[in-house]
Amino acid sequence: MLEKNVYQLLSQDASGHSIDHIQRVLDLSITFAKKEKANLDIVRYIALLHDVDDYKLFGEENAKNLTNAKQLMQKEKIPMDKQTLVLKGIQEIGYSKRLKGVVPSFLEAQIVSDADMCDALGAHGILRTFQFSLNHDRPFFDASSFPREDLTAERYTQKKDDTGINHFFEKILKLKDLMLTPSGQEEALKRHQIVVDFLYHYFQEENAQEWIDYLNNYLK
Repeated sequence: MLEKNVYQLLSQDASGHSIDHIQRVLDLSITFAKKEKANLDIVRYIALLHDVDDYKLFGEENAKNLTNAKQLMQKEKIPMDKQTLVLKGIQEIGYSKRLKGVVPSFLEAQIVSDADMCDALGAHGILRTFQFSLNHDRPFFDASSFPREDLTAERYTQKKDDTGINHFFEKILKLKDLMLTPSGQEEALKRHQIVVDFLYHYFQEENAQEWIDYLNNYLK
């Protein structure tokens, strides 16, 4: 029932936070949880609910109060002690929160955080970045517009007509260093390399030598 309610809530999303993303994060979270010997129920709940109040989809008020997550867990009649832990985990997950110094404080939240960030890497991470650019009418690449550097949480969340390629540098390529579990670290390294290889090939096909140089310097 919980999966069905989450599906209904996110079924119309076209920004990269759809139920397909939730399912991939759930599957990877369960894989990590078994390796790390975590509580599977808590991991499952956090993974399913981690985007149902995302500020990019539902606004700052929902993100602050976790309105949808609370309602969905109440419908599911999840015990209150588990609800409290799940809500704490959701509050601690997210790249913008990491920029503010917030780090998941217990294993199950760390696992879902790693799985969520891994889904922003690899082949699906590339597709999600392209999809997000299309959905927000942003160019995927502008050779004259280089990434913002030393982003604060406030600057990261500000609306900006940025490109998909810049997003790789402003966020995606940083994720492998934010993993919190051995399972996440191992998976992120593989997916990080896929993104790096893609960027090299893309810039070569665009005859964008300046961007190849930028990528080389970035990776040093």
